[in-house]
Amino acid sequence: MVLCPPFKWNSRGKFKLCEPAKLNDPDDRRATILILPERDTEVFYSNNETQTQSHTPRVVPPLTNGDVPLQNNTTTPVKNSESIESKNDAAQDNTNVTNKRISRVSVKSKISYRDSEGNLFFEERKSSAGRKTVAELVQNDPDKRVRRKRGVIAPHDVEDNKRSLTDLQYEKYEKDDKSKEQIKKAVMANDFLKNIMVDERLTSVVEAMSPQNFAAGSLIIREGESGSHLFVSAYGQFEVLKGGHVVKTFGEGEVFGELAILYKAKRFASIRCLTEARVWMLERRVFQKIMMRSGQQEQKDNLRFLESVPLLQGIHPIELAKIADFLKREFFSTGTAVVRQGERGDKFYIIRGGTVVVTKREGEGGENQVGILHRGDYFGEQALLHEDRRLATVTAQAPGVECLTLERGHFTELLGNLKELKEIRHEVPRLSQQKKMSQVKSEYEFVELKDLEIVGTMGVGGFGRVELVQYKRNPNLTFALKCLKKIDMVQQQQQEHAYNEKHIMMCCNSPFICRLYRTFKDNKYLYFLMEPVLGGDVWTLLQKQRYFPENVTRFMIACVVEAFQYLHSKDIVYRDLKPENLMLDKQGYIKLVDFGFAKRVSPNAKTWTFAGTPEYVAPEIVLNKGHDRAVDCWALGVLIHELLVGRPPFRAPGGDHMKTYTLILRGIDAVVWPPRVAKSAQLLIRKLCRPIPAERLGYLKNGIVDIKNHKWFLGIEWDGLAERRLKAPLIQPIASDLDLGNFEKYPKDKLPADENSGWDADF
Repeated sequence: MVLCPPFKWNSRGKFKLCEPAKLNDPDDRRATILILPERDTEVFYSNNETQTQSHTPRVVPPLTNGDVPLQNNTTTPVKNSESIESKNDAAQDNTNVTNKRISRVSVKSKISYRDSEGNLFFEERKSSAGRKTVAELVQNDPDKRVRRKRGVIAPHDVEDNKRSLTDLQYEKYEKDDKSKEQIKKAVMANDFLKNIMVDERLTSVVEAMSPQNFAAGSLIIREGESGSHLFVSAYGQFEVLKGGHVVKTFGEGEVFGELAILYKAKRFASIRCLTEARVWMLERRVFQKIMMRSGQQEQKDNLRFLESVPLLQGIHPIELAKIADFLKREFFSTGTAVVRQGERGDKFYIIRGGTVVVTKREGEGGENQVGILHRGDYFGEQALLHEDRRLATVTAQAPGVECLTLERGHFTELLGNLKELKEIRHEVPRLSQQKKMSQVKSEYEFVELKDLEIVGTMGVGGFGRVELVQYKRNPNLTFALKCLKKIDMVQQQQQEHAYNEKHIMMCCNSPFICRLYRTFKDNKYLYFLMEPVLGGDVWTLLQKQRYFPENVTRFMIACVVEAFQYLHSKDIVYRDLKPENLMLDKQGYIKLVDFGFAKRVSPNAKTWTFAGTPEYVAPEIVLNKGHDRAVDCWALGVLIHELLVGRPPFRAPGGDHMKTYTLILRGIDAVVWPPRVAKSAQLLIRKLCRPIPAERLGYLKNGIVDIKNHKWFLGIEWDGLAERRLKAPLIQPIASDLDLGNFEKYPKDKLPADENSGWDADF
């Protein structure tokens, strides 16, 4: 184990890692500039935000192609009419393309503002809070300043890897019919919760809610603290307080605190009982068990249905699981003809609930009943092979029928034909092979922590900071050293994610991914010795330019596509794509940084941990249905939108995460596009942001190659990009390997307490 004493400035104006600092002098201690969550906090920030914290305004040179100079705060000559049109377009775009804040204009006693979709609203100053729901008041962040997007991740839970339904049991509480109906009505009245509930899931939620009584004057939720419960008011009167002031009162049948059932999050208001009261409570782990249990049960049922179909015999279970992902639920009311004799068929049906009667018309006579089908039965399977006339009519019986349907078009387009599927073979690796992880040999194993001097800070994050360091024995050799506070990682239960990050980065060797050379540790920090990327982060540039021209966006996205193709080939899901995690190197190429949320997920498996940045998470993460590499395809579509438009497509005003998730579930088709976004780009984004993971471009049978072949990338020479022969359209000035000009100045940090529990023994 390498010991690293507290940092100290040396006489050359740098840090020395080998000499202890004088801790009795308060001026020598570095002040914390980021308010970290407390021990019981709810928001888990990305544990790196590594080389991405940069705000210092800099003069950005014109694009090297000479066409459209990027706008910045300096005076830049307009070179042609295209530039003028671009500026006029920006001036006319009142949709607040930077979207990092809500612009407000004072109009006498009203406030007017535009939301993330550009819609204009007016609010009375005194009553704006009163019209908000209780959930909005508790979860809305009042700080609407321009700031970086924070990732959230739930603590690692061993249940994330459990596959048995018996591991997901939970306690149930008896209730009378009136209470059950009250909870159901409140849940289904909530904009977010109603989107994630199906009948059996709603029933489970009602069963699992426990009662809790409170005396008058009691606080149920305290502003600034964190919790882990969703609440439904049963009876009594309640009030909402912000900063000690009452902003709303309410009674029974209200939902509040629902963000807590997804992950830990800070409460932005208090809830106090005005009278004796009772609430129904649901704890986050119980909710996650319900979601995982229902999701796994549905997958299990769907696979069992598919395995019973003779036409699908001989297909490997991994491929059957992919087919199951394409199944859609459809309900047919009593008397509805699901299929009619003589019609052309292109859809296969499996009965999930209810019964149907099968009738056949012979000659001039009437229809004769030829059979009755029940749950688990199927019909129309020949539609998966070819378009053919239906040979009978199938009619839903009372009280209606729910079917799982599979369309031939999607089936063949996304998976291939049945013959191809039956020929696919999957080798099952031995257990020793599954545990073995390939590791890239580091060329800097000789570097020791004591031989490094800190030149300056490149960024700060939720668990520490990233320093530019110089190797004392060879001053021309520099690195980025990420320092993570062990005490904070233990308090936030992020130990497993730290190991994930190390193992994943050590096995990656791609020109589009920041290299990790080796790691160190002491009693205060974990250290990641990484490749320095000195061009700054994309988010900072985006704030100055408002949005990027199409050629700049296309080049940046192409770099990310290359990184994703490499990661997905190793079964690695990234899960935290955003401009803040994209760095520019000295040639103007993009490198992916911050692997705190990355995870290995085998091709036939899913992971259930809520992880990602709210504006970028895919619907299956919000719905807690289990996810895999398809979430990266979704995030890629969101990133293209943010770079071209200046804002992500799914962002609710006021930083309300629940409303953001509601927008995500509403889908990309509800997004309004600025006219400057090319149709081909819109089409690509829509294909990447399909609500059903199995239908997303990049997740289909050809993988990432389908993205590369999309017409929006026409003109990109992929081989030249991979070999770094293409000239980047945007290059940041970097004077030397010690140049921190593309990063903000940061004050000193406070030394953390020791952490010696030994959890990092194998780090």
